[in-house]
Parts: sequence; structure tokens; C-alpha cells
Amino acid sequence: MYRILLAEDNDNLREVVTDYLTGQGYEVDGRADGAGALEAFYENRYQLVLLDVMMPKMNGFEVCRRIRAKEDVPILFLTARVQEQDQLLGYSLGADEYIVKPFSLPVLAAKCKAILERAAGRVMSDDLCTDGELTVNFATRKVSVAGREIELQSLDFDLLRYFLANRGRVLSREQILDRIWGFDYDGSDRVVDTHIKKLRKALGSAGGNIETVIKRGYRYVSSDNR
Repeated sequence: MYRILLAEDNDNLREVVTDYLTGQGYEVDGRADGAGALEAFYENRYQLVLLDVMMPKMNGFEVCRRIRAKEDVPILFLTARVQEQDQLLGYSLGADEYIVKPFSLPVLAAKCKAILERAAGRVMSDDLCTDGELTVNFATRKVSVAGREIELQSLDFDLLRYFLANRGRVLSREQILDRIWGFDYDGSDRVVDTHIKKLRKALGSAGGNIETVIKRGYRYVSSDNR
């Protein structure tokens, strides 16, 4: 059974969504504020997170940023904020989808189903990932392209793994810094550009899978989609 974390400060809406999704076969854990949602996330395992944007104690954008720094669980925003800059901010932080209030419960359930199916398609073997000419063994931390083994520094290997775990998703520099360098890093975010340039060069023909998305960040595109 899929487990969903629902962060929504409107008690009635939270109860209605919880009841409906429970009836669809999901296990739903509801929280009324951002801090409580983040605490629940740290303590439990979820396959999907539904976040309101405007919440007490911590807004949904900040909750999303902190979740993304820890894990690649899919995130869907439930929001009345429809301005383009808000949606772009959400996507830049790693959100998978937006649904605008008021929304249809069947549509919400359909979006949850689609997101979970996409996420399942991104799941990699615990030990091995193959994408076109690229093969990565996570157990041995060995990487090869077209049968030729290449050497990556530890940080660059972690960067590649992060991209592979988020294939198709745009990752901002801030997300990458938080995940790879850590929250306490206080240097320039341009270090991300330097390491991505280095990683692309090391990967050779597979380096083109890492695309630059203007004003948003970077995205790994599977070989079949290039």
C-alpha cells in the first residue's frame, strides 16, 4: 500500500482528502502545519507528499526544499496560489506537479496515481543502473561508458547518482548544493556548474544526457529520450 503525507492547514479539506484517498486504497498521514509535516517525514517513510503552500510554522516551499535535500520522494503542491512565479518556484525546488484549489477529488487521485507510476519507473536497482551506453554500479561505485570504465571522484559520483535518481526532473543549483555539498556549505553556487562541466567531460558521449535548463538548473535526460 502506498503511504502519502498530506500537509494541509484547513481541517475540513484535510479530512475530506484523507477520507477520499483512503477510500482509493492509500494510507494517508495528515498534518496541519509545515513543521509537523517535516517532522513526520523525518520519522516515517512515504511514497508521495502532498503540500499546501501557505501553512503556519513553515510554508510548503520550505518544506519541499528540506525534503528534496534528504530524499527524492515525489511532491505534489495543493495550492490556491496560481501566479506563474509561484509555480516556477515550486518546480525549481523539485515539485513534480501542481493542483490548484478548488480541485476535483477524482482528478487529485488520478494525479497521485500518475505520479506514483512515474516514480516507480524511476526506481533503480540497488546495485546497477544502465542507460544507453552508461552503466553505473552503485555497490562498487564503478562507472563505464560504451564498455570503457571511467574514474570519477567521490563527489562527482554522488552528483551522477543524484541525477540518475531524478531522471527527467529539473534540479536547481540550490537543490544540488543542499543534497551533495550539504546545508552548511557557504561558498558560491557556481561550484555546481564547475562539477557538472567536469562530469560531462568525464562521461564523454553520455555527458550530453545532462542538460542545462536556462534559468532553472539542470536535468538528466535518459538516452531513449534524447
